[in-house]
Amino acid sequence: MDLVQSRLDGFLAERGAELRAISPDLDVVDDCARRLLAGGKRFRALFAYWGWRAVSGHVTEFDPLSDREPDADLDAVVSIAAGLEVFHAAALVHDDIMDNSDLRRGQPSVHRAFAQLHAERGWDGPPDTYGTAAALLLGDLLLGWSDELVEDGVRLASSAPAGRAARLEFNRMRTEVTAGQYLDIFEETAWRALPEEEHLSRAQRVVVYKSAKYSVEAPLAIGGSLADGSLAQLAALREFGLPLGIAFQLRDDLLGVFGDPAVTGKPAGDDLREGKRTVLVTLARQKLPATAARVFDELLGDRDLDPEQIAMLQTAVRDSGAVDHVERVIAHQLDLARTALRDAPIARSARDELLGLADAVTRRDA
Repeated sequence: MDLVQSRLDGFLAERGAELRAISPDLDVVDDCARRLLAGGKRFRALFAYWGWRAVSGHVTEFDPLSDREPDADLDAVVSIAAGLEVFHAAALVHDDIMDNSDLRRGQPSVHRAFAQLHAERGWDGPPDTYGTAAALLLGDLLLGWSDELVEDGVRLASSAPAGRAARLEFNRMRTEVTAGQYLDIFEETAWRALPEEEHLSRAQRVVVYKSAKYSVEAPLAIGGSLADGSLAQLAALREFGLPLGIAFQLRDDLLGVFGDPAVTGKPAGDDLREGKRTVLVTLARQKLPATAARVFDELLGDRDLDPEQIAMLQTAVRDSGAVDHVERVIAHQLDLARTALRDAPIARSARDELLGLADAVTRRDA
């Protein structure tokens, strides 16, 4: 992903110069954007790239008479992949505000960093109010920048219809993940008013739209569309991407409860303090005895949970059998994803890379 990082560095340098030309007071905005985009696992960029190679590489592997070069649209896919990373950064900024998260990748979340700056410099007004407002604006700025990068990629595409198809996939992804994010906060606040028998299906819907499509399926479809993929090729990428995306998010849910803070960069049991109504939590509540479930509900979502209370909730989740249940679902979804690639009409080299990525996203510890 060196090409994506190089594209990001060049783009951020240009936009940073624009900000500094407006006012030196915007240095902190530029610096914050650069820090946010300096790290991360780049999964969305990788899936976009290998979705593109799955289709573009297939032509040269199976049609020796084709005059199509597999790298003809490399600049286009790199720009779009960079745009996906900037979009992801924007989503993280907004997500941390909504979840009131203190940390991101072991560093203060953006709204906390701006609040700290306010407090250190002794400015007027509440630091938290300033921090939230500044972070919202940075998130909005990143959303706009992501669109610029994607549009550059569409413009660079050798096939205008393929570029437009990739653009439509990006637009659909943007709507779906925003809708999924809303459903996530809706479930956290409205769950008591909803029928108990709907809780699991609702949690599963959040997994699909907040993460599964956005993290894996959509980037694959964007890359495949840019390469002018056939209906069969795009269907195969989706059939691989959706179950893998579900497995990806379910692993994330486990890490949100049991992850090592030194590895995840977030406090232990952060999802428990935030009151996340994940599939893991929903299954635990269903499996716990009634009395234990009531205690669980009383503690879940308490921002002031101490380490002992976190440990108690973690034990309850584990002892309920929910962890084993989720691990089985992850394994099943991973099998579905692998099966979808078995006879898929895509490049062999891309198939191997995608299978490797499938293992990476489902067996990670951060």
